[in-house]
Amino acid sequence: MWSIVGLTYGSALGLVAYFGGFGAFLLVLVLGVAGFLAGRAYAGETDLSTLFTRARESGGARW
Repeated sequence: MWSIVGLTYGSALGLVAYFGGFGAFLLVLVLGVAGFLAGRAYAGETDLSTLFTRARESGGARW
């Protein structure tokens, strides 16, 4: 199944790059990756809390 999803996404990126240019290609790529990560987080397959929390350093200055 993932090979078909990858083929579809790659084809969509190719069409966007051809008709929309490099800026549109990058926009679709970034939004696709963000949607993929959000879907995995929603399904419970990926823990994104480490990206949004900072580790507390002992004895250091807080910014």
